[in-house]
Amino acid sequence: MKKIGFLLVLLSSSIFGQEIESVFPKAFGEFPQVRDFAMTANQNEIYFTVESYKKEYSFIAYIKKVNNKWTKPAVVSFSGMYKDLEPFLSPNGLQLFFASNRIDNQSKEIKKDIDIWVVERASLQSNWSTPKNIGPIINTKADEYYPSVTNTGDLFFTAAYKDAKGKEDIYVSRFVNGVYTKPVSLGTGVNSEKYEFNAFVAPDESFILFTSYGRKDDLGRGDLYISYKDKNNSWMPAKHLEAPINSANIDYCPFVDIKTNTLYFTSARNELRKSFSSKKNIDELTRALKFDANGLGRMYKVNIKELLERKRD
Repeated sequence: MKKIGFLLVLLSSSIFGQEIESVFPKAFGEFPQVRDFAMTANQNEIYFTVESYKKEYSFIAYIKKVNNKWTKPAVVSFSGMYKDLEPFLSPNGLQLFFASNRIDNQSKEIKKDIDIWVVERASLQSNWSTPKNIGPIINTKADEYYPSVTNTGDLFFTAAYKDAKGKEDIYVSRFVNGVYTKPVSLGTGVNSEKYEFNAFVAPDESFILFTSYGRKDDLGRGDLYISYKDKNNSWMPAKHLEAPINSANIDYCPFVDIKTNTLYFTSARNELRKSFSSKKNIDELTRALKFDANGLGRMYKVNIKELLERKRD
């Protein structure tokens, strides 16, 4: 089995004593754009979305560590026909939630909107089940996407419902006695009159990371923000993550490996050179254009231990 290692490329200066690095397994390079990082707690499986250049189509793929080596990317068993994206694993790794326009459980037509779906497995070694639409309490004629699930099974997601505080809000549906409750928009500590989307919620619900577009401190096209719970269990005013995590291009799709305090996120940052000091041949130019930060969707990581430790500041 061919080993697929991680190529870690230094992007910019340190933050909290750590470096921003490009998460770019060699196999990722064969895809136009990648986004949405989800990893099992034992760090042996990674799920991600592959998008076409103009994002018309996407599917969910995965790599798996076998004998301490990463397998080649493969399409997950339930994807490859419809527009699937934004995989999220439950904390125990036995459920995988995702967004899709696929045929729902009662219809034979591809939906015009995006719904949230789920697959399940009996163990980490088992196969995934047939996808199931999570139902009309959450899924409507509007778009619902980017699921994030806590230890208690509560589901956080993005939607553009009529009662939204802004253009798009982050909602939560509590999982009570095996049933999802009516979604509620999060408070003004998170949501605003602008766009809020793509939230990662800590398994214990102690913090939430999300993207917002249009705020005064937005560096451009959407930045990452973090909010913590106060003593009254309410979300405190979100804090903008400083550069170099945020960039002049969209930074989104956060995921945190709680064990290592590592933030993984997607960015369309662009650091391609506009000119060269000497003439380059075709191979040199091809390598330059394939540079990680080339304006296409790529994934990056940084340790945020200090950020999480000073959350009450």
